[in-house]
This record gives sequence, C-alpha cells and structure tokens, in this order.
Amino acid sequence: MSNSNLRTLGRALRMLPDLLRSAPNRHFTAADLLERAARRRPDAAFVRFEGRDVSYAELNARANRIAHWALARGLRRGAVVALLMENRPEYIAVWMGLAKAGVTTALLNTNLRGEALAHSVRTAGAVGVALGAECADAWLSLGADAPSVDLFAVADPGRSAPALPPQAKPLDEESAGFSPIDPPRSVRADLRGGDPLFYIYTSGTTGLPKAARFSHSRFVSGGAYALLAGLSKKDVLYCALPLYHTVGGVMCVNAALRSGAVLALARKFSARRFWDDVCESGATAFQYIGELCRYLVNQPSHPKERAHALRFALGNGLRPDLWEEFQRRFAVPQIVEFYGATESNVSMVNLAGRPGSVGRPAPGTVIALVQFDVNLDEPVRDGAGHCVRCGDGEPGELLGRISEGHTAAGRFEGYTHKEATEKKILRGVFEPGDAWFRTGDLLSRDADGYYYFVDRIGDTFRWKGENVSTQQVAEAIGGEPGVALCAAYGVALPGQEGRAGMAAVVLDPGAALDGASLYARIAAELPVYAQPAFVRVWQAPDLTGTLKLKKTRLQQQGFDPSAISDPILFRDDPRRAYQPLDASTHARVVSGALRF
Repeated sequence: MSNSNLRTLGRALRMLPDLLRSAPNRHFTAADLLERAARRRPDAAFVRFEGRDVSYAELNARANRIAHWALARGLRRGAVVALLMENRPEYIAVWMGLAKAGVTTALLNTNLRGEALAHSVRTAGAVGVALGAECADAWLSLGADAPSVDLFAVADPGRSAPALPPQAKPLDEESAGFSPIDPPRSVRADLRGGDPLFYIYTSGTTGLPKAARFSHSRFVSGGAYALLAGLSKKDVLYCALPLYHTVGGVMCVNAALRSGAVLALARKFSARRFWDDVCESGATAFQYIGELCRYLVNQPSHPKERAHALRFALGNGLRPDLWEEFQRRFAVPQIVEFYGATESNVSMVNLAGRPGSVGRPAPGTVIALVQFDVNLDEPVRDGAGHCVRCGDGEPGELLGRISEGHTAAGRFEGYTHKEATEKKILRGVFEPGDAWFRTGDLLSRDADGYYYFVDRIGDTFRWKGENVSTQQVAEAIGGEPGVALCAAYGVALPGQEGRAGMAAVVLDPGAALDGASLYARIAAELPVYAQPAFVRVWQAPDLTGTLKLKKTRLQQQGFDPSAISDPILFRDDPRRAYQPLDASTHARVVSGALRF
C-alpha cells in the first residue's frame, strides 16, 4: 500500500468514532459537536471574518444565550425556525443555539424574494424567522403576503442599521440577558441523531424550492472529505459559499469543528476580491464549486493569485475543460473533487487528483449505474422488469441503495413534502422490494472504477436522433474568450422532432461575442447534432445562490426576438458564423424555410 493510501486510511480510522456516534438512533447531535470543540479549544479561533476572530468559547456562549432564549419561549424538538442571514459568525451562533434546544432551522436562500421566499417559510412549517438586519429588504418585499410568523431581527455589526420590519423583535436584546453556559443535555434528551437539524432547500432552478431534511447524524459526519484530504488544526479553510447550502453550511463548518481548523468566512463570493481574501485570511484550503472556479479563470491576472499558502481546494463541479488550467494557473497543489447533494445518499470522492473525475464511492455507499432512456425519461428495464446496469464508458443514471442501518450512510431523509420524497425513490431495481435513491444525474465509469459526471437528467435532450449533453455544450462555449457563464438547453422548433440546441451566455464586463470565432470553436469541439442553433447573450442573468443559471425561464422564453430584449444569434452555416436573429429570420425558422 502506498504512503498516500496509508495516510488516507489513517485519517479514515480517526473519523470512525464520530461516524459511530452519529448513528440515527443515538443522542450525539450537532450541539454536542460544538460543545466538545469549545471544551477542547476554548480560546482558539473558530471563525475568521472581516478582520476579526471569534473563538470557540465566544461562539458557543452566543449560541447558549440563543438556546436559553428559545427554551424560555417554549421552543423544543419539533419546532421549526427559519434563518435568513448573510454569511457571518452570527449565522452559525443562531442555528447552533436553536439546535441546543432541539429546534430545527430552515436555512433560507438570501436571494429569494416574493412567492419563492414565502413558500420556503410556509413549506417548512416555521413558527418564527430569525432575520439578519442586512436581509430586511427581502422580507419587506413580501408586503401583505408575508407569512404570519414571529420575526426576530439579528443586528449586523458590519453594516449600518437598515429599516427593519416594524413587527421584528430584537433577538440580540432579548437573548442578551440569558446564560452563556451550556444548557443541560436533558433539555434535548428526546432528540436523536436521525432528527432534522436543518431544512436545506434545493436551488429552485426548475421551480419553487423544495425543503430537504438534513439530520444531526448527517451533519456530525459531514466534513469527511476535508478530513480525508488532511485538514487539521494548523489549517485555515476559506469559504465564500453560502451557509444556507450544504457545501458551505455543513461541510465547511463541520470540517472546522472536527479538525480544529479556522473557518475563514466571506459574506459572499467576489471574483475580484477572492485572492486578496485568501491571502489576508491565511487560508491553506478553500471550498469551491465549479462555477466559482470558472469565474476565477475568466478574471484578469491578479498579483496574489499564486502568492497564497493553499495546500488544496475541495469541492464539486470542476469540469475536465477547466481542471488543469485552474490548477496550473493558480498553483493549487491538490484538487479534491467530490460528488454528493443535500438530499442524496450517494457520496464519492476523488483523492487521487484524477482530472474531471468525481472519484470512487465512499465507504458504506452502495451505488449502481443503470441505463437511461432519454426519450421515455426513465431507466431502461429488461424483460423481467429489472434495471439494466451500464458497462464501462456507458452513461447512465446514478442510483444509491437506500439503507435504514445504524449509520448515516445510505439513508435518504427526503423532503418535507411526501410526494416529492416518493418521486426520488425507484423500487424494484434489481429485486422485488428494493429501494434506491434517484440522483437525477447521468454519470459514466471508467475501467479503473472512477466516475465522471455527464449531465443532469432533464437537461439532456434529443436532436437529429442523438442525445445531446448540455454539459458538453456549455463546456465548449465556456472556453470562448469573454464568456463568464453558459447554460445550454433544448428548444422546440415547429414541425421538427426533438429539440434544437440553444445556449445562454453571460459575458465578462466589457466583453463582446465574436460570432465567427464562436462558430469555429463550436464546429471544432462539438458534433453537428450538438451544435446549438441559437445563442442568447443574457444581459440580466437569473442566478441561484451557487452561481448557476436558472434554465426554466430561459426555456420558457425560447428564441423569439420580439419577446426577448437580449441579443439572440443564430447559426448561419453558409457564413460560418453566429449572426443576429431578426424578425424575418425568426419567421423563416418558424415556417421551416430555415432548418438546422
């Protein structure tokens, strides 16, 4: 066994006690994890934020005041309080305090407004909302449609005081008089590891957000990837990703708690300030998502982009077209790519640094890759009604065997909505009565057992009798100079089978799209059937909190230039360029006179 594999095995063995403690039927919770860390390293920095350090003892004391306040208000196990706040130390203190009282926290996306925000509060069954003062405008935008809940404002020391909703009570003042001492564990004696710690919402790229249950068990074992990569108390882990999502709010916070590392927080991701933040915070590791990396690569050279102390970067979604360029340009010694999702029971990690791979299954994860029919939008079944496993190199839907065992591995905790939960379960996959979680992702596997992301199911569309991977299209266009983000999707053309390709691009500030250059790149990198017929230059993009483009709106709007103010280009094969689509050309497409 190599030295690298021995080190990984040693790290895995050191994680075993927490894995056993995190069993769904045991009493060890996220609150116990914080209290343990505060006892072990009271004066050590836990969170580094905007030039100040918050120690473990300090954050634990703040959480305790919140816990005693919650208990005094009668909040206990089964109660839900929503949290709407930007990244800052108070965010962690609020949900930790609620967890100490046994309360579930619904982590609200700070970008939500209107119906989506109200829906998120109501679908969680929240009895109250802890509102960061910096997010007051989001709540005020609801007007008369605001859910009828108790509202508690949390001051933002880094910002001037904004206009708060008149009904908001000052949580800081209400909790200030309560004890900073840990509440007795007896107050959560009936709380189990399998009980929900959080409701974490899907991004809402295809409709209203769904609230996924996220248990104490899953949180306690949630920082495994960083620990396997060697994160220790000597490290500083930089996080510019939102704490309301799993990658930031679970993986980063947990990894710091369990390793003793400092968690360096940014309010939000800024491509312009990223390398300054990394260097000023002393970061030795950072958490990424693929879109974040693409933003950084598309930025002009920064004087500090290679002057950092980084040992590794950890995350998901770093695609093959970007991986090596990112690592080479920014001198990041190790990339640790993983696969997972908030509600998923599937976990994979690539510790070998194999570019483009999401790795191999983590211990305890039972997975299957099954053939998928894009036309029928369902897995292929054989004559006996069983799913058909994929061979090496063959894309298929990734499934995770649902287990009700003694650890968090294999568990599917579902959503707050029963119907949404059932839609993610596939039964009778290989034998009567078995149940598997549907990831909704198409992956492939190589001969060495490494897995690679191909596309999201529903994103793949069919054109000219072929399946088109939107991910492949987006990666090709994303390499064009000036393109910051790209989303690909299919649009229906009258009288033609399938869907023609369309892409929406977001350009860097001041950049312009060269239609001839784009045509040449697409022709060189994509087969004819995958070359998009239309390209939209999206001037006011609608992004999720994790920097993804929302495709639903794009697909609904289609390619009619009279209905869209953004420039739309069409693929002009005779001129070998993408040209502006005007009303007369649109009419030729609709009539069938112009075909692709």
